[in-house]
Amino acid sequence: MFADERSERIIGILSDSFFPILKAGLYFTIPLTLIAFVLGLILAFLTALARLSGFKPLVVLAKIYVWIFRGTPLLVQLFILFYGLPSLGLTLDPFPAAVIGFTLNKGAYSSEIIRAAILSIQKGQWEAAFSIGMTKSQAMRRVILPQAVRVSIPPLGNSFISLVKDTSLAATITVTELFQKGQQIAAVTYEPLWLYIEVAFIYLMFSTVLSYAQSKLEHRYDRTVAK
Repeated sequence: MFADERSERIIGILSDSFFPILKAGLYFTIPLTLIAFVLGLILAFLTALARLSGFKPLVVLAKIYVWIFRGTPLLVQLFILFYGLPSLGLTLDPFPAAVIGFTLNKGAYSSEIIRAAILSIQKGQWEAAFSIGMTKSQAMRRVILPQAVRVSIPPLGNSFISLVKDTSLAATITVTELFQKGQQIAAVTYEPLWLYIEVAFIYLMFSTVLSYAQSKLEHRYDRTVAK
């Protein structure tokens, strides 16, 4: 009898909490992921170009940026932005702090993906572009980058899916995203195990949908880009 009552209670808690947790994911986790990824991608592209520019000051600055943000934990970076900067008189709201932190972190990692994709294009492609009168910038824009995009889609897609899961760290700076919503409900219901399993399931749902979208994008790009 006791086991049946406990089972019914757990099922009731999970049923009641599913949509509030899912809503937190749709209202905070997914927007945070999209904003940080798009901004991070722009930053990554500029950083990769700076690394490849040959202009020493830009190269050094880009290397330092990548070194710092790849070499320190994302959690520490978030804490510096949200808890550390107020000591300097600069206070950020939780969501903007999370956006800045994830953008800077993903920008550093993604810049190496983009740089590697550009460097993977055969030297003959550059020579072919120069032979028909293109400048270096024209060759980069019209010949190299379209091919580099194709190469970079799989690792960037994986990075995007990873970012969805990394946003759980935003709970540590009080962003009411998917994971923190689960924590709040677990603190009231005293059923952390099952609620965290439910949270994991919702993350798995998001990751599965995004993985499917990534595979479709890769397939589409394979059909539209000449091999």
